[in-house]
Amino acid sequence: MSRNAQASGNRRTPRGISVSVRAIASVVLLSLGGCGMGGFSLDKAEIDRSIITSNVPSTVSGTATDAGLAADQMTIRNAASAADLEELAGQPLAWANADTGSRGAISAIAETKARGELCRAFSTSRESFDGVTLYKMRICMVGAGAWRIDEFRPA
Repeated sequence: MSRNAQASGNRRTPRGISVSVRAIASVVLLSLGGCGMGGFSLDKAEIDRSIITSNVPSTVSGTATDAGLAADQMTIRNAASAADLEELAGQPLAWANADTGSRGAISAIAETKARGELCRAFSTSRESFDGVTLYKMRICMVGAGAWRIDEFRPA
């Protein structure tokens, strides 16, 4: 075979890289260049609201969370009403609700008697699956050992 026939059969460039390898490399580089010129951008990314990933309700009112909060209020009321203030001597009183998994501490219990009604005002924390919240609470005795919640609000 002649020298010209061998050279055209191999299709090698003077540097030793075949034409097909150069063609593939060019296609790959051009493709990647298109991605970098305006393809994907985190600034343009949007949230896919069609995907639901949990069972936690998005609103608080009218949900199971209200029942858990109500149960925790009763637990806090019972702990604060049963507390011996002289024995506590200003120390915080821990509470826990095994039904909801919530817990916290009652602090700064102040007992007052107005219009013949015994009341206790205090602060309490509530640690639950949805976070930690501080509350102001006031309970008053309405009968023999029965207490009602007069105030329960975020602090």
